[in-house]
Amino acid sequence: MPDYDLHELPNGIRVLHKQVLHTKIAHCGFMLDIGSRDEKTHQLGLAHFWEHMAFKGTEKRRSFHILNRLETVGGELNAYTTKEKICFYASLLSTHFERAFELLTDLTFNSIFPEREIEKERTVILEEMSMYQDAPEDAIVDDFDGVIFGEHALGHNILGTRQSVSSFQQPDFRQFLAENVRTDRLVFSSVSNLPFKEVLRLAEKYLAPLPSRLGERPRTPFNHYQRLEQLERRPITQAHCLIGGPAYAIQDERRIPFFMLSNILGGPGMNSRLNLGVREKYGLVYTIDATYSPYTDTGLFGIYFGTEKNQVKRTISLINRELRILREKPLGSLQLHTAKEQLMGQLAMAEESNGGLMQLLAKSTLDIGRVEPLTEIFDRIKRITASELCELANDVLREDNLSVLQYVPE
Repeated sequence: MPDYDLHELPNGIRVLHKQVLHTKIAHCGFMLDIGSRDEKTHQLGLAHFWEHMAFKGTEKRRSFHILNRLETVGGELNAYTTKEKICFYASLLSTHFERAFELLTDLTFNSIFPEREIEKERTVILEEMSMYQDAPEDAIVDDFDGVIFGEHALGHNILGTRQSVSSFQQPDFRQFLAENVRTDRLVFSSVSNLPFKEVLRLAEKYLAPLPSRLGERPRTPFNHYQRLEQLERRPITQAHCLIGGPAYAIQDERRIPFFMLSNILGGPGMNSRLNLGVREKYGLVYTIDATYSPYTDTGLFGIYFGTEKNQVKRTISLINRELRILREKPLGSLQLHTAKEQLMGQLAMAEESNGGLMQLLAKSTLDIGRVEPLTEIFDRIKRITASELCELANDVLREDNLSVLQYVPE
């Protein structure tokens, strides 16, 4: 039996709720299955711009009233955009839950995109672009998407380009919403001490009256990868590097085993192989990690590090050594057991964050149509074998399959 409640309204909007009796805080939000990959070539950055503009005025509120509505009761209101999702969310005392529910509904569905606010927010986003360019450890992550995915929509920067952001007008936002918003491809998710019947009451009040908007909105799959090595000289003092390539999609059976493989290699634990073999043993880096991001039709694996310019080749050589060991030498029984226990512990602790859990419920529902219970994930982890990890390493972590992007000091 699931430990959360799910209800689908006649218009297709799904309402998810998990009751946690020991908390006084409510976390709630809308997650929409819309992201930067859904933009057309003349719309680059529009999804992220919409996320900003949702706070700038609705049919009944000005920007000041939106920003003040939850802050005055000690709450928080926020949003973010990814390649495939937009999320508007809030956290506050559960006694003010209806205030957040109504406000989030208003800014998600009733934004009016005032022209004068578009002009102001345009400047803010251009400054955001400059900020990222001044932070090479962030900029290289965005640029690496372009190295792996090329001209495909997944390769485009979520922020867009200066040219595209400078061109958007009010009709562009309305057209983007009309093309992409589908009531059966968005969910309202909440975690609080409130009973589900109270969440349903508010859903009937604020969401049920919304008109249904159904229909297909296909995404172009990514299916053409070409390995690249790219070096850029920049006015920086430290070299930054990303090594990686395509990986497995969200619904691929290999997703969880590969996530464990990535965790062994360069996860958050200080005992990761890259941290021990590059930082602790040789002192070449301050930060080195491996990440894996699954999408609906593909995935992205990457290893990031920063080091002195004259240590880049040595660091890459040490990384390749660790990759070769994973490809050629199966984990021993104790190593495998330890890796499983570590990953299960990390996942269990992540679920202790009610705000993160609220978003996880929504994302999982949109991506695979249900919420994966932690016990089910644990069962899959427990079945992982050493030979299975070797197979995955030989499939994805081959040197001839991994692209390289370097930022080096001028």
